[in-house]
Amino acid sequence: MIKRDQSYKFEIRENMRGGNGNVKIEHLFDYQNDLKSSPRLLAKLTLEPGVSIGFHEHFGEEEVFHIIKGTAEFFDGKDTCILKSGDSALTSNAGHSLANIGDDILEVMAVILKF
Repeated sequence: MIKRDQSYKFEIRENMRGGNGNVKIEHLFDYQNDLKSSPRLLAKLTLEPGVSIGFHEHFGEEEVFHIIKGTAEFFDGKDTCILKSGDSALTSNAGHSLANIGDDILEVMAVILKF
């Protein structure tokens, strides 16, 4: 199955998880009809400069962030680090937050899997 850019269903989340601004979430596939597996999220997130996703926790899940474009500040509940294009972060049964600290758009591939 091929999905083309600009064909993804998307939503805008205001102040996602208590963060700042609006996060655009482009769902890459229909989780119930297109996939045999069942991720809770498989999407590209777009954050304008200054936009963030507030700290939140995942229990019984792990989340992968892969930075496609831009610069992010990632906080895992203990440590803060800077992620740039090509970097990835994994949280498992834990909390995290993410913020666009750059001057350009931040694009992130996000996958949430249940275990």
